Amino acid sequence: MAEARVEDAQGRPLSRCPAEKARQMLADGRASLVSDDPLTIRLSYAVDIPERQPEPASPLAGERLLLHICCGPCATWTVQHLVQLGAVVTGFWFNPNIHPFSEHERRRETLASFAQQQGLPMVWEPGYEMPGFLQAVADAPQQGHRCHPCYRMRLQRTAQRAAELGYSYLCSTLLISPHQDLDIIREEGHAAAEKHGVRFHDENLRRGFAEHHRLAKKHGLYQQRYCGCIYSEWESLSKDASTRSRT
Repeated sequence: MAEARVEDAQGRPLSRCPAEKARQMLADGRASLVSDDPLTIRLSYAVDIPERQPEPASPLAGERLLLHICCGPCATWTVQHLVQLGAVVTGFWFNPNIHPFSEHERRRETLASFAQQQGLPMVWEPGYEMPGFLQAVADAPQQGHRCHPCYRMRLQRTAQRAAELGYSYLCSTLLISPHQDLDIIREEGHAAAEKHGVRFHDENLRRGFAEHHRLAKKHGLYQQRYCGCIYSEWESLSKDASTRSRT
């Protein structure tokens, strides 16, 4: 269908309309002809065109952010999203909760491969501090209780390294998982940030959870079956065994 260009009385462009409608408006005296080719009409009245409000600037735009990464799959959507917000992202690996050591290394190597693919700079915390993690959770190893000191241990180290290396923000991929306690992560993240003089980006990233599975599969990343610690491994294996016994 042929369309006509439309201007208001001040000559500002409006949405186009069908040519037949434009000619009817000319015949009715509601518009004047500006041009036959292309057909352009000018309305006899001004139109109140609301000004387009600029998108609010992201607080992360141009800021250096150290992202604690718990595993490669969780890094996929999270890194992509933070970069879109304008952050200058560097990944940080520190996960002494992951057991056994072979699992820790498999997840670390998976992340290293993904980071190399994406050109993501990384800071790798040396060593394997699993004994320190076990001491931190020994008094409350039950599910739901042990996570709080685990979050604290990892976020405190992330904030410490962020301050030492000159980053203004820290964040964590833990914020993408619906299996983690968002409120406690935020509480510990802000506490760690305040202690070390940086800021914690506490955005709820769970809307990217389904997409992160697709991206992990796309990049061929190893996807683990339990959170990481020896307790979650035992709970996952016990659940699998219970399911098999009922089939």
